[in-house]
Amino acid sequence: MKTKGKAWHLIATVLLIVVFVYTAFFGVYAKYGDTTTTYIKGAKDIRFGVDIKGGVNVTFVPSDGYDATEEQLEAAQLVIENRLVALNVTDYELYVDNNSDSLILEFPWQSGETDFDPEAAIDEIGTTAYLTFREGSSADGELILDGSMIESAAAQYGPVSNGGASEYFVSLKFTDDGAKAFGDATTKLAASGGTISIWLDDENVSTATVNTAITDGSAIITSSASNPFTQEQVVKMARQINSGALPFALTVDSYSTVSPSLGENSLSAMVLAGLIAFALIVVFMTMLYRLPGFLACIALAGQVAATLAFVSGYFPVFESFTMTLPGIAGIILAIGMGVDANVITAERIKEELKNGKSLDGALKSGFARGLTPIVDGNVTIVIVAIVLMGAFGPSDGMFAKALHFVFFAFGPSTAGTIYAFGYTLLTGVLLNFVFGVFATRVMIRGAASIKALRNPWLYGAEKPGKEKPRRSPSTLWACASAS
Repeated sequence: MKTKGKAWHLIATVLLIVVFVYTAFFGVYAKYGDTTTTYIKGAKDIRFGVDIKGGVNVTFVPSDGYDATEEQLEAAQLVIENRLVALNVTDYELYVDNNSDSLILEFPWQSGETDFDPEAAIDEIGTTAYLTFREGSSADGELILDGSMIESAAAQYGPVSNGGASEYFVSLKFTDDGAKAFGDATTKLAASGGTISIWLDDENVSTATVNTAITDGSAIITSSASNPFTQEQVVKMARQINSGALPFALTVDSYSTVSPSLGENSLSAMVLAGLIAFALIVVFMTMLYRLPGFLACIALAGQVAATLAFVSGYFPVFESFTMTLPGIAGIILAIGMGVDANVITAERIKEELKNGKSLDGALKSGFARGLTPIVDGNVTIVIVAIVLMGAFGPSDGMFAKALHFVFFAFGPSTAGTIYAFGYTLLTGVLLNFVFGVFATRVMIRGAASIKALRNPWLYGAEKPGKEKPRRSPSTLWACASAS
């Protein structure tokens, strides 16, 4: 491992962290008249849980008096759960009331939303989203396949033909049955120059002429030149297709507002407390560990900003994760692990300097000796976070599937608040390796390459003349003989 750095390593790392902290907290927006374009999402775009910001309680019933069976209600519950998870909304409660043929859902407001709009709730999670491919351009054309034969859908941006302009579109991958059905239909229609139309519920989203057979098991949904898709439209369409279609249409029967359990001003109080705590950490680390302590606080700010970026989504194409009170506790615990990692490294450097090593030697040895306990401590926390996400996360999530052999006996147990704790804890601890280990060491090596910053006192050594006198071996022997 390299032990010598360069001055620009320090400057570049500090500047990158400062820019990242600013964008992660405040975002990057452009406003033209009444229209605001988001380039990078900030902390205000985070979707907070019911316990922090409040939310809504909605009762959905089948539309037009449809009499749903218990199996259909359970299927509708699963589809809504999948949509909520796709939206990164994990702080929710969803129940089926078979007696009244209804679905009762409690979930947090969207980021920036202050008044509940039931139509917006339906648009977000309650649309039927029944996708069909049909021959011809009418809704009653012969059915080729439906959404059940689609394996996955993804929102993409780029040219859809050679030399064509870039545009937003949805890329589809069919199941084996879907690939065969689509291949047979396009083979037949290509010979006669026929068309295929794509319908989402009763809305025509795309119609195209078939020029050649498509047998590779994939297709795309494009828009018309006069009405091109937006990024939000293709992301929403792909999400709805992936979550599946509801077995029947839903209507809002009733709704009510849920107040936050922590009080209206709790979030502002928590932000203020966090700023005060971070300021105290900066003072403590700087006084105790001097330059390494101060640089560690810069890296710590980067770790906090990166955690918030993972929660907010950072880029508009990603949905915000739901931040609950236990999620904030996960961030705090991860910050503590970050401070601990830097304390271990700084203490090792101080010890090596007190043992008489040169600055470069102390840095090399201190980094090497400090790495093992940092890795050991963080790996154990990572394991705990994964277990929590597997036990209390979505039943079809990666960690839940991996740990199914452990938790299958307890049945499904989705609890968004605990899942949020595991998510922020896991994210923060993994980011600790990036900022608390890598970035801190790059900055310290860079600082040590600057002549004005090579004074060993800045790295924890005692000032000249204050070192404790060491007894020579002969003196120690004389003292032992006298006793």
